[in-house]
Formats: sequence, structure tokens, C-alpha cells
Amino acid sequence: MSAIDEGKPLRVALLGCGVVGTSVARLLTLGRDDFTARIGRPLEIVGIAVRRLGRDRSETGVAEELFTTDAEELVTRADIVVEVIGGIEPARSLILRAFEHGASVVTANKALLAEDGPTLYAAAEKHGVDLYYEASVAGAIPLLRPLRESLAGDDVTRILGIVNGTTNYVLDKMDSTGQGFDEAVQQAQALGYAEADPTADVEGFDAAAKAAILASLAFHSRVTAADVHREGISEVTAADVRAAADMDCVVKLLAICERVPGADGLPGISVRVHPAMIPRTHPLAGVREAFNAVFVEARAAGSLMFYGPGAGGDPTASAVLGDIVAVARHRVGGGVGPRESAYADLQVLPMGQALTRYYISLQVHDRPGVLAQVATAFAAHEVSIQQVRQQVSQRQDEQSQGGAELVIVTHTASDEALAATVNEISAMDIVRGVTSVMRVEGE
Repeated sequence: MSAIDEGKPLRVALLGCGVVGTSVARLLTLGRDDFTARIGRPLEIVGIAVRRLGRDRSETGVAEELFTTDAEELVTRADIVVEVIGGIEPARSLILRAFEHGASVVTANKALLAEDGPTLYAAAEKHGVDLYYEASVAGAIPLLRPLRESLAGDDVTRILGIVNGTTNYVLDKMDSTGQGFDEAVQQAQALGYAEADPTADVEGFDAAAKAAILASLAFHSRVTAADVHREGISEVTAADVRAAADMDCVVKLLAICERVPGADGLPGISVRVHPAMIPRTHPLAGVREAFNAVFVEARAAGSLMFYGPGAGGDPTASAVLGDIVAVARHRVGGGVGPRESAYADLQVLPMGQALTRYYISLQVHDRPGVLAQVATAFAAHEVSIQQVRQQVSQRQDEQSQGGAELVIVTHTASDEALAATVNEISAMDIVRGVTSVMRVEGE
């Protein structure tokens, strides 16, 4: 028997046996020999914590007697704890208990990391163990480790990403088939891309948690989900999607993290999630169906693109298994991986200071001087107009009879200035209504 085979197994405890947990257990079991060769020691699943016993879990390849409802006891007898139950509690308490008993932790829990990551990082450092979480953002896509390790010698300036497959599927179908929002969501649910209650996805909560994690890593500062400006896609209409197409753009829900100067001149970061139009020539515009993609801009490396499946049992399990191998190698070698890097401590700027371009659609009275009055309001708030188009209103409701549609695209302006402009023009008696306001990104 080789020295590798003679090594004492590293004990792995799995918390959760849903779609991802089942895939992790199955792939660990099937790849037992390969993992032993890659790590230098065998991996042994010593237990899987579940809510209820008695279900058929033969797909995992794990003996029935290894399933338990006592997660608190299980984490005390493991070298590596894999947490895939999600949510804040009991996940947080179980992870902290694992650290206290000397176990390293691999987690896919974006919500917990975005809410209370610093507590977990501090506990891992205190006990000299690892905390790895590649699967928390963008599923199988290798993204967090490149940010945390490969780009550690560079300065990331901007991240622009599609990090939620459900919303990308919905918006893609609205663009490619002309479906309305509700119809596209129903189709996503039928295919298993959306939950029965899709709120976390379509209202941007999921993407906001991921944006907080990305910004924390990229800019060496602590960012929580509460710091992220969040808007979902439930207000995006078929008319918005058609308007984007008229501009040779598509609508995507974007997570945007960028290093920008604050109003006081000091460096800061803007972190936001919202729908936006992006040109069809941009790499992110071609991301279809439920795929994810993240565009990273760094000072020395330039522009980098990460693309792949952002969810699903096996894809997410791939990221979890990569983390398991990494922390297992550290335990065999006697070291630990990178710690939290928050030395920059950059301020998270309010949304009002975010800079971007805007698309605005107005319903106005069709009479002379309307454009001049609207343009004056934009100028008063120092919002520069890049292009404008006026046409007879295509709306069929009675209120729009005899009216015109005014479409304006601005140059870069602050969100605060744009909001003030929209408020002013909305109050004008020549304006029947502001029908759409959408940011334009990717240029």
C-alpha cells in the first residue's frame, strides 16, 4: 500500500442533503480514489445532517446509518464541514461551532456571508482554520478564488456581472420571444429555473448578496447586503425590452461594483443591482438562458470574462468540491488559505452618487416648444442629453391620443441628478407621464 493510501482519512461532515448536498455526496463517493490522489489523504464522509430521516437518499451513495438529525454533534467530529443548508440560522451557529472544534468550513451560503461574513472570518482566523465559499457566487464559475488569489497583486476597478440565472432567463425570453414578465416567469418556474415564490430572484435579493461578496473581495473592504442598492426586474415591461432592442441593446439584471471617488473626493465604492440596457456588442449581452457571466476590469490585467452555469446540483457541487480539495490540502500540509482582506476600508457610496447613463421615455403633448422645455430641465440639473427622438405616441390608451413620445438618452450623470430631473419634468403640464427610466451600462 502506498503512503497516500496509508494516510489517516480526513473526516467530512455534510450539512444539508438537498439538490446541491446530494450532488456533493455522490461526487465525493464516486471520485474517492481520485480525491485521495489529489489530496494525499482519503476523504471520508462521517455524516450528513438532514431535517428528517427515512427518505430514500440512495442517490448519494452514502450508507443510510450516516444520516443524522443532530447537526450540532456531527460538526464536532469532522475535519471539514460542508454547509449547504442556506439561510442565516442554524447555519451560522453550526459553522461557528465547527470552527471551535477545529474544523475548516466550506459553504455555499451567500446570504450568511453577505450579512455576517466578518464574524465568520474572525472565528476562522481565531481557530486557525479555513473558510472557503467559491460556490456562494455564480455556481460552477471559478470567480471568487481568482479575485481573492489570482488578482491579489492587481487593482480591480470594476465588476459588471449577471449573477442570477432566473432573472437572466426571464429577461432573455422577454427579448427573444416578446413574452411579458409574468409569462416568462411562469415558464422559468415550469422548467425549474425559478422557485414557486421567485421574490428573492426577481426582486434582486439574491444578486445583492452576491454583489456584496464580490465587492468585499475585489476592493478589500467590508460590504454587506444592506449596503447594496437593489432593484429587481418585476417592473420591466415588454415595452422596455422593445425600446432596448430599438437601441440595439438588451435588458439584463446587473450586479455592478466599482471603485469611484466620493463627493468628498475620497475614494469609495459603488455597489448596486438593477436592470439596465447594455449594447448587443457587449460580451454580457450574449449571455442567454439561465447562464451567469461576470466581467472584471483590473488595472494591470485589463478586462476578464468569467462565464458558465450559475446554479444546479452538479455545477454548484463542482465549486464546493474544489473548495474541499483546497482546504483538505491545507490540512495535510499544515497551512491555511487567504484570510479576510479588509485593509482598504473604502466607504460605500450612496446610490445618489452612482454615475451612469440613462434612457428616459416620456409621454408629452404634441405641440411646439415641448422639447425645449424638457431640455431646459435636464440642463438645470446638469444632465447632458446624448440623443433624443420624438415620435407620435404608439400607446393606444385614450390619455395618449394627440400626444407624442419623447425618448432621451443621456450622457453619464449622477443618479441624484437624474432623479431630480425626472421629478421636475414629471410635474410639467406638458408631460403626460414618465413611462420608463432605465440605466444604460456597458459602454
